[in-house]
Amino acid sequence: MSSVLTATRYKYVALMLAGLLLSVGLCACSGGDAGGQGSPGAQGSPDAANTSPAPSPSGDSSSATTDGESTEPDAGETSGPAYEVPASIEDATFDAGAAVGANDALIDASNVAAGYVGASAQNASRLKFQVIKGDMSYNYDLPGDGTPIICPLNMGDGSYTLAVMQNTSGNNYVEVFSTTVDVALESQFAPFLRPSIYCDFNNDSACVKKARELAQGAQNEGDVARAIYEWITESISYDTGKAAELAQSTGYYPNPDDTLSSKTGVCFDYASLAAAMFRSLGIPCQIITGYVSPDNLYHAWNMVYLDGQWVSVQLTINPDTWTRLDTTFAASGGGSTVGDGTTYTDRYVY
Repeated sequence: MSSVLTATRYKYVALMLAGLLLSVGLCACSGGDAGGQGSPGAQGSPDAANTSPAPSPSGDSSSATTDGESTEPDAGETSGPAYEVPASIEDATFDAGAAVGANDALIDASNVAAGYVGASAQNASRLKFQVIKGDMSYNYDLPGDGTPIICPLNMGDGSYTLAVMQNTSGNNYVEVFSTTVDVALESQFAPFLRPSIYCDFNNDSACVKKARELAQGAQNEGDVARAIYEWITESISYDTGKAAELAQSTGYYPNPDDTLSSKTGVCFDYASLAAAMFRSLGIPCQIITGYVSPDNLYHAWNMVYLDGQWVSVQLTINPDTWTRLDTTFAASGGGSTVGDGTTYTDRYVY
């Protein structure tokens, strides 16, 4: 094990710690700007331990809400090519036999073309798994009991550095093991069609079964988007109590099946459930975290990419472009909880 960080690795760890200080309560979706209000943490939220923002995928994509209003959506109209529910999900697995590693840390880069990488480690200290490309870096809490995690390769094609980092004392980390891989994705959508650390599901998950139920009879992907959006916004209630409990938390993973079962959640839960449903049906869906107006509240929402269209009074999803869906806003009415639905600033993409 290296006793000191290289200059490059030290830069990323220093930035990671700065990110911890600058993050806000994504779990609660009600924290203000930075200022020591507690952070969601890399394990519970995608922002706290990330060191740099990913490029915004939004572009000129349409928004799921307009003029800050939140009313019951009308059925609207859909169009697009014929749709069939896929027989199974696009899975993501950790293959220890294909992994490389040292010092009880393993990194499985055998599925980089499919848009994801896995890591596991056994260590009594706190661990981080870094996914680095150029000057962008995402950092994830890594369990020390050998449980693997799956992380998306969400920064496109190119050379990635993957590293397991061990906390030594205070804010000091050392590298346990690292490797470099060249990534050529099979498609730009690959990372957003599979399960990952913030969107955990499998072929037997309750959320997958519910998604298939909702998609039965859909004529096109616009029908699918309408069914999922309307079901989530009408069935899942915003949990203000949970938001308050998690405001200072740093170790929260959203679980789509738990959200489905409880019928409640915070913004991260909404976004994770929606992503699991869309992805399990073969529709690319990103989880986005960032800031919303009017008070730069830290929030989570989704971007979907359809080959069809759904047009209603409240929103428009156009074909072949990323479109924002904010199910938390539509379900809760926005306001002091998740903003006014007019301005979104993307920060991280999962």
